[in-house]
Amino acid sequence: MSSLVKETDVGELETPVVEVINPQGNGQFVLVCEHASRYIPEKFNNLGLGIKARESHVAWDPGALEVSLRLSKLLDAPLVSSKVSRLVYDCNRPPTAKSSIPERSEAIDIKGNANLSKDEVNERAEKYYFPFRNALTECLGSHSRRVASPILVTIHTFTPVFHGRKRRVDLGVLHDSDNRMADGVLTFLAKTDLKIERNQPYGPRDGVTHTLKEHGNRRGIANVMIEIKNDLVGDIGQQTEVSNLLVSALNFAAGRLNNR
Repeated sequence: MSSLVKETDVGELETPVVEVINPQGNGQFVLVCEHASRYIPEKFNNLGLGIKARESHVAWDPGALEVSLRLSKLLDAPLVSSKVSRLVYDCNRPPTAKSSIPERSEAIDIKGNANLSKDEVNERAEKYYFPFRNALTECLGSHSRRVASPILVTIHTFTPVFHGRKRRVDLGVLHDSDNRMADGVLTFLAKTDLKIERNQPYGPRDGVTHTLKEHGNRRGIANVMIEIKNDLVGDIGQQTEVSNLLVSALNFAAGRLNNR
């Protein structure tokens, strides 16, 4: 067992690891924000990280929750969000993926995730992944009973610079085998001044489409993942502007889908 882990106290056991916002929303979309929080439970001793790393993109997706909350309101959509840092467990990864509990993120070693036993890995999945997965499964099931042809949308942000190199994309539209929503969103966004690309800066090859496959493709639900450069959503004004743009793009794509 890692020496950075302490015994869990009773209060921590009561801390929710997932939140469902606007669960009775009647819009067509269901939103997901897997990397909404940078919170690391006390027992993990900050995973051995300093405050700079814990507040950085390494630990979460800055701006993603704020955009997701605005989309939830504008689209009257349920939103399922994680309340624990992706460094504790990345809810956009299955338990079989080594990257579900990363030992290194870009140039930062995550000491509290090093040399975990099989039991420790399983415990993380049980405490953080499965409650998230179950909440999303339940949300989609309930939504499908109220709304015809639901659509799954996941919201993420990414850094402008990665490994010292500036990224050339402002907003990525990602998909796995189901490209129906992505095609519509890309068509709409092509008229903007933003640099938009398909499956960038990440794609299926990077293992980032787990939620889309697990909860969208397996259910036959149309789905898409949106990646936003985080310096485009750094304040309320930017978050509002990007959210309004995404509402228009998502509604346009859904309209094309509904008219097929």
